[in-house]
Amino acid sequence: MSARARVVALVTAAAAAAAGVTVGVTLATSNRSPEAAAPAAGPRAGVPPLALDLGVRIDPEARALRRAGRLYDSRRRAAAARIFARYGSLEAQVGLAFARWPDHSLARVEELAGRSPRSSFAQLHLGLALFWAGRDDPAAAAWRRAVRAAPDTASAVAADDLLHPRFPKGLPVFVPGFDPPADLARLTPPAQLAALAAAARRRGPRPKLLYGVALQRLGQPVSAERQYAAAAAAAPGDPEARVAEAVGLFTKANPSMAFARLGPLARRFPQAPTVRFHLGLLLLWIGQVEQAKRELRRAVAEGPNTRLGREASRYLRSLGGVRTR
Repeated sequence: MSARARVVALVTAAAAAAAGVTVGVTLATSNRSPEAAAPAAGPRAGVPPLALDLGVRIDPEARALRRAGRLYDSRRRAAAARIFARYGSLEAQVGLAFARWPDHSLARVEELAGRSPRSSFAQLHLGLALFWAGRDDPAAAAWRRAVRAAPDTASAVAADDLLHPRFPKGLPVFVPGFDPPADLARLTPPAQLAALAAAARRRGPRPKLLYGVALQRLGQPVSAERQYAAAAAAAPGDPEARVAEAVGLFTKANPSMAFARLGPLARRFPQAPTVRFHLGLLLLWIGQVEQAKRELRRAVAEGPNTRLGREASRYLRSLGGVRTR
């Protein structure tokens, strides 16, 4: 595995773990993230990946579709098709077309995407179907439509991943330096999200930060950015709120927007571990490993016994001897 590939894998795993210990929202967005295969002159072997976008739904259909998605992933496509065929939702219809791949699947997904031009889910999967059919340029065009159609969705985030394969999957998630309310863990995922949303409507930055983290993890970066901006407006002297606002601006198309905000914060809050930690995180996201390590070490030095100091130490252990040019 190349150094870049190792960094992508490590950053993705470390970021997921860091987010997981921060907010007690249980996610159920998709059965797996889609990955683009190597360029091919014709149709690709196997079947395209399926990325269900069900949010925190726990209704009977959502549970059934997730089960079908797991069957699809485990190559039990006939069993998956039987479940998808029970429902008429767009997710179920796309799932059924994929489960029957390649039996008229591309034509069916093209039909569904034509009916749903503003659905990032439909455009994402049209791109995947086109890509597996060996039509790379139309696939990229479909993914660009997915990003534009509904940017505040997990499907749009997944499409953006496919358009920027050199980045880790997803987007960097802000990591608060404080614990979420302990009682969140006792709630169902929809109830957790509702509780976080209600708390965020009150004054003060912390509830807004926690809700923003949950939204980021659900693949809703636009809504998360709004929460972070509201937190910064409520507490302009709070380094965590200001850092979260900067992290929320990160995009793969233009990472410089986030760095332009974080740089001045390092001077304004020279002893706040959150600034150095998130500088390190974003540098890892763009592959600047050695500079990221320096920032993470500074985060440890500024708060070795803080949550972010411990997280920075874990990142450094995970990165080990990985280097890039």
